[in-house]
Amino acid sequence: MILLLQILFWASLAALVWTHLGYPLFVAAWSRLRPWPVAKADVLPPVSLIIPAYNEQDVIEAKLENALQLDYLRDRLEILVTSDASTDATHEIVRRYADRGVRLLVCDRGGKVAAQDRAVRETTGEVVAFGDANVRWDADALLQIVKPFADPRVGMVCGYVRLVNPEGGTNQEGLYWRYEMWLRERESRLHSITGSNGAIYAVRREAYREVDPRFGHDMSFPYLMVQNGYRAVYEPDARGVESMTTDIEDEFRRKVRMFEHAWLMLFRGHMFGLRRLGLTYWIELVSHRLLRYWSGPLHIVLLVTSALLATHGWIYAAVLAVQLAGLAMAVLSIATGGRFRPLRVLHYYLLVTLATVIALTGYLRRGVPATWDKAAGSRIT
Repeated sequence: MILLLQILFWASLAALVWTHLGYPLFVAAWSRLRPWPVAKADVLPPVSLIIPAYNEQDVIEAKLENALQLDYLRDRLEILVTSDASTDATHEIVRRYADRGVRLLVCDRGGKVAAQDRAVRETTGEVVAFGDANVRWDADALLQIVKPFADPRVGMVCGYVRLVNPEGGTNQEGLYWRYEMWLRERESRLHSITGSNGAIYAVRREAYREVDPRFGHDMSFPYLMVQNGYRAVYEPDARGVESMTTDIEDEFRRKVRMFEHAWLMLFRGHMFGLRRLGLTYWIELVSHRLLRYWSGPLHIVLLVTSALLATHGWIYAAVLAVQLAGLAMAVLSIATGGRFRPLRVLHYYLLVTLATVIALTGYLRRGVPATWDKAAGSRIT
């Protein structure tokens, strides 16, 4: 029994240390030693800009004005709003832009991915770009995001989103997001990114794949690109801005929904296959996705085994003490409403880690729906 507990302790500790510390150091070093440059160039392929929408009356007008002000040749850009059966004034607002070249596609309620799939079938651009309704792109964002497509090996390009935390908010997603962008840039330099985001990305039309509507492009497209012989890369000069949810608790609910889809991808998405992915990208996926999603269960295993082994060696007692101290500081931050800024990071980490466990439970109990609602508190107004 003691031997089994020790195996579980060291395996969970090693996995957590690797995914949070070892892997970032590895990918930073290896991407400098063995970079795989992207052959970028100033190209102007015909682009279809697709804006998925569900009840976006508060932000859709600002989004369309933003899209129409992009620095791109108008005869090489089509703009289409694909509505997932919106029930508010979204359709009426979009129709007012018809004389400025904006098209509206009204879909049956089936989820964001289903609406995107139909929009791709209804457009003709060599590149299909996607941007959420609540995100504003920089004027040159589209010019920047198509540059990597000069490289025929590139199938997908993801841009950079600056997250803005409202005054007085306690959400630390911005700090985490900056770390993720740092990691994404190095993964892209080494091979391909392992995750995207719906705020600003583009796909070569011939590389586009219709997937299970519950999967989402964020997590499925990067590895599908690699499986089909393309690269999925990060272009930090293609930029946009988005407001975060105000508080950590709001972000926690969003994370639970996101991780439910992540668990679905792990169990049903056929993500892993060493022969098709290659060793380098397989290491990226295991380190950044598989182990990151399992961080909650791994923490539980580590906490339980270190508690049971605390009297069998100082290392077990020390690891237990560190975990309990971290939990205590996170709980203190929760109890004080995030008043102490240094503790907010621990507060955030605790809730995000807990979200992986709750999401796993939810996925196993009820599955994952394809439809989505707009995120409360995260809209730019």
